[in-house]
Amino acid sequence: MSKEQEKAPKEKIILGIDPGTNVMGYGVILTEGKKYKLLQYGVIHLKKYGTHELKLKKIFERITGIIEEFLPDSVALEAPFFGVNVQSMLKLGRAQGVAMAAALARDIPITEYSPKKVKQSVTGNGNASKEQVAAMLQTLFTITELPKMLDATDALAVALCHHFHEGRIQTKGRNAGWKSFIEENPDRLKK
Repeated sequence: MSKEQEKAPKEKIILGIDPGTNVMGYGVILTEGKKYKLLQYGVIHLKKYGTHELKLKKIFERITGIIEEFLPDSVALEAPFFGVNVQSMLKLGRAQGVAMAAALARDIPITEYSPKKVKQSVTGNGNASKEQVAAMLQTLFTITELPKMLDATDALAVALCHHFHEGRIQTKGRNAGWKSFIEENPDRLKK
C-alpha cells in the first residue's frame, strides 16, 4: 500500500435507524472523509401486522436484509425520548432492541444519539421540527422529492449525525472544552 493510499480517507457505510413500532425509518449513507452520499432511505411499515411480536420479527428481518444488502460499517440509532406512556416506551424499547440485535448479530458497532443531538447536528438547532430536518437533508443530499413519511428523513439524519460525530471525543457533561474533559475523564489522562 502506498503512502497516498494510506492517507486517503476510508469509505464507510452508515445505517441510521429511527425506531418505531408502527413505522421504522432507515437511511444508508456512504462516507469518505468529509464527503457523504445517500445510498438509500425509506420506512418499514409495521401497522399492518397484528401483534407486537410479529412486528418485532419483521423489524429483525428487514433490518437484517438492509444489513446484508449494504454491509454497513456502523449502525446509528435515535435513542427514544422519554414519554408519558410507559407501555409505548416499552414497545419502542423492544423495537430498538430488535434492530440493535440485527446489527450485533453481524458484529456491527452501534451508537445511539438523542433526538436533540441529531437535530442539532443536521440543522444547527436542537429543537428543529421534523420538517426543518427534512428540508436541510433535502439540500445536503440534493433530494428532489421528500418522502411522505418523515421517519425516513429522521433516520437519514441519524446516519449523518453519526458521520459528523464519528471519531470525536465526546464529553459526558454539559460543558465542552479541555477543562471539562479532564474533570470528566480522569481515566484517560496519561500518568
